Amino acid sequence: MEKKNIDWSNLGFGYIQTDMRFVSNYKDGAWDEGALTEDATVVISECAGVLQYAQTIFEGMKAYTTEDGHIVVFRPDLNASRMADSARRLEMPVYPEDKFVEAVVKTVEANASYVPPYGSGASLYLRPYMFGSNPVIGVKPADEYQFRVFATPVGPYFKGGVKPLTLKVSDFDRAAPCGTGHIKAGLNYAMSLHAIVTAHEEGYDENMYLDASTRTKVEETGGANFLFVTKDNKVVTPKSDSILPSITRRSLMYVAKEYLGLEVEEREVYIDEVKDFAECGLCGTAAVISPVGKIVNHGEEICFPSGMEKMGPITQKLYDTLTGIQMGRIEAPEGWIKVIC
Repeated sequence: MEKKNIDWSNLGFGYIQTDMRFVSNYKDGAWDEGALTEDATVVISECAGVLQYAQTIFEGMKAYTTEDGHIVVFRPDLNASRMADSARRLEMPVYPEDKFVEAVVKTVEANASYVPPYGSGASLYLRPYMFGSNPVIGVKPADEYQFRVFATPVGPYFKGGVKPLTLKVSDFDRAAPCGTGHIKAGLNYAMSLHAIVTAHEEGYDENMYLDASTRTKVEETGGANFLFVTKDNKVVTPKSDSILPSITRRSLMYVAKEYLGLEVEEREVYIDEVKDFAECGLCGTAAVISPVGKIVNHGEEICFPSGMEKMGPITQKLYDTLTGIQMGRIEAPEGWIKVIC
């Protein structure tokens, strides 16, 4: 198959319109069969539920070209399950998980010429999302919804690729206890925009959010989970009911234990102990894992021994192993790789 004429190695993390996307509508209590379309526009009422009360959820995943030339998607069944959880929390109809995976497959197949070639460092980012589409003026769930999947080729999420990042401890709260921090709702990300713009203006790459109750425990950034490495090479991730359950984080913890033989632990992590870790990284679909070199906590600089020039050794091994699995260089656990073609 002939690929599109794109400078794959210099792609940023931005939107490039591709040929096809999948659309399905929910009306009268049921989802239709859905279909692929060339139309990239969305036409809805001025009073649509998504516009009035932010009733929208989304997912993110990637398609890759493997070393042997196959196009694959990484663990889409878990994205389907997480979107179902998000839908239930926002009183939206669940899009069937098997149909979700089918829609992803159809979208990748229809845009196969946009999947970057192996070794380019780029991937095809997939964005399934759902929103309330009928007019809603009273505060209540919509009655009609639209589920869509589009694709766009992307490069690294952070500029500079794997160069260590500088974070600040944010004065803003990302999510409240018993709130919606554990689901992938659009409203969570809207709330983080002022905080990330402020961080960028101050010269930081990202924010570290603390728990809203006590402001003593590490939660996540605006778009990624934290992963820490102790000085004796234990891999630690923060535990909280308001952290989004990252599929990448879950996969990295499995890789750490089963592939690298490391001890792993998910627990509450206090900001006061962050200075004692040897390495720190941000993990998520978009970033995979990006190293953190420094965190600034209201004037106090926390500099990790791994430094500002490259990933720490354990973070690098985790990155190499997981990307090796995704790219087909390393044998994957059963069910992790969905082969498209």
